[in-house]
Amino acid sequence: MTIDMSMPGSSGLLNAARKRDMKFFGNPYVLALTGAAGIGGFLFGYDTGVISGALLYIRDDFPAVRDNYFLQETIVSMALVGAMLGAAGGGWINDAYGRKKSTLLADMMFALGSLVMCAASGPYILIIGRLLVGLGVGVASVTAPVYIAEAAPSEIRGGLVSTNVLMITGGQFFSYLINLGFTEVPGTWRWMLGVAAVPAIVQFVLMLFLPESPRWLYWKDEKAKAIAVLEKIYDSDRLEEEVELLASSSMHEFQSNNTGSYLDVFKSKELRLAFFAGAGLQAFQQFTGINTVMYYSPTIVQMAGFSSNRLALLLSLIVAAMNAAGTIVGIYLIDRCGRRRLALTSLFGVVISLVILALAFILQSSSGLCTSVANGTCQGALGWFAVAGLALYIAFFSPGMGPVPWAVNSEIYPEAYRGMCGGMSATVNWISNLIVAQTFLSIMGLVGTGPTFLIIAGIAVLAFIFVAMYVPETKGLSFDQVEQMWKERAWGDSGNCQSLLGAAAP
Repeated sequence: MTIDMSMPGSSGLLNAARKRDMKFFGNPYVLALTGAAGIGGFLFGYDTGVISGALLYIRDDFPAVRDNYFLQETIVSMALVGAMLGAAGGGWINDAYGRKKSTLLADMMFALGSLVMCAASGPYILIIGRLLVGLGVGVASVTAPVYIAEAAPSEIRGGLVSTNVLMITGGQFFSYLINLGFTEVPGTWRWMLGVAAVPAIVQFVLMLFLPESPRWLYWKDEKAKAIAVLEKIYDSDRLEEEVELLASSSMHEFQSNNTGSYLDVFKSKELRLAFFAGAGLQAFQQFTGINTVMYYSPTIVQMAGFSSNRLALLLSLIVAAMNAAGTIVGIYLIDRCGRRRLALTSLFGVVISLVILALAFILQSSSGLCTSVANGTCQGALGWFAVAGLALYIAFFSPGMGPVPWAVNSEIYPEAYRGMCGGMSATVNWISNLIVAQTFLSIMGLVGTGPTFLIIAGIAVLAFIFVAMYVPETKGLSFDQVEQMWKERAWGDSGNCQSLLGAAAP
C-alpha cells in the first residue's frame, strides 16, 4: 500500500474509513499505557492541592514559619519554581533520552522529595523537599501528555491525553480528602506530604514493564522496537498505514543532526507559529483564573458569606469534584467536537460565569444585603449567587480550557521538537501559574474582589480572540498532517515546496 502524503485530502478519506473502528475503550493496551503515564498527572494535581492544608499544621510545628509570611510563601512557591525548572529541562531530557526514562526520573525526584518533606526537621529542609517535588512535577507535566499522544491512535488522541488532565483533577480532589482524613492523626502534615511517594513508586515500577514511545523509537532509528509496540495497538492493515506515516514523517523532520535546537523554534516560521499557539493556550489557561479558583476557593466561599471553615472546606471539595467531573465531559467531547470549538465554547462560558461572580461581590459590597450569618450559612441571596458563579465557572472551564491546552501541545510539534517545545510551553504554564498565585490576593486587596474577577473576565475575552485567530483544529489529524498544516499556514501553497527543500538540505 502506498500513501501519497502530498495529497492530504485523499489520504484523509482513507484514514477516516479506517479510524471509525477505533474506539476509546477498544484497546486495553493503550488504556494501560495511558493509565500508567497518567499517574504523573495525579502527582501533579495532588501536590498543587495538598500544600494548602499541610501549611496550616506546618505553621504549628515550626514557630519560625508561623510568624514569617515570606517563609510560608517560599514553602508553597518553591514547588512552582522547581516545576518551571523541571519543565524547561524536561523537554530536552524527553527528546534526548526518551519519554520512559524521563518518567522514571520524575518519579525518583518526586519520591525523594516526598520523603525529604516527610522527615524534615526544619523549614529549610522542607523547602529542599518542595524543590525536588517541583522538579518531578515539571518533568512529568511535559512527559505524560507526549507519551500518551505518541502511543494513541489519532482519532482518540485528544480523549486519551485529556485522561491525564482527569488524573490531575483527581489528584487535587484526593489531596483535599487526605487533608480532611489526616487532621486528627499525629504528625498530620508529614503524612499529607509523605504519602505522595507511594504513587510515584507505583508508577516507577509500572514504567519498568512498559515500552518507550513508538514514535521516539522510530525517530531514533530503532524501527523494529517501534513496530513491535505499534503491533500491540493496531491491526495489520492499520499497522501498515501507521508505519508508512512514521516513515513519511521522519523524512520531513528538521533533524540535520538528528537533534533539535532551541534556536530552531524561533528560526523556523512553522515552528514559531506552532509554539505561539501552544504557549498562548498554556498562558491563557492560567490567566483565565483556574488555579486562582482552586487555590483560593475556600477564601472565595468565605468571602461570599459562608464563614464556617468546615462548610467552606466542604464546598471547596465539591468544587474539586466538579472539576474532575467536567474533565470527564471534556474527554468525551474533545474528539467529537474538536479542540478549537471546545476551547471557544469553554471560554465563552468562563466569561459569563466570571461576570456573574464579579457582580455578586460588587453588589454585596455596595448594598450590604448579605450581613446576617447564622450557623455558618449566609442568609443573603448574593452569597449563593457568588457560589453559583463559581460552580458555573468550573462547569465551563473544566471540559474545555482544562484539557485542550495539554492535548494541543502534545500534538502540534514535529517529532524532533515535541519534547523541547512541549517543555517550553509547560514552562510558560508554570510561570503564568506563579504570576497568578503571587498577584491575585494583592490585586484583590487593591481594587476589590469583584473588579479582580472582571479583570480575569477581560483576559478570558482576549483568550477567546486568541483561540479564534491562532489555534487551528487538529481533531483526527495524524502527526504528519498536523506538521503539513503548519507548513501551509506558514508558507501558503508553497508549503510543500518548502518541505521538499528542507528535506533536500544537507
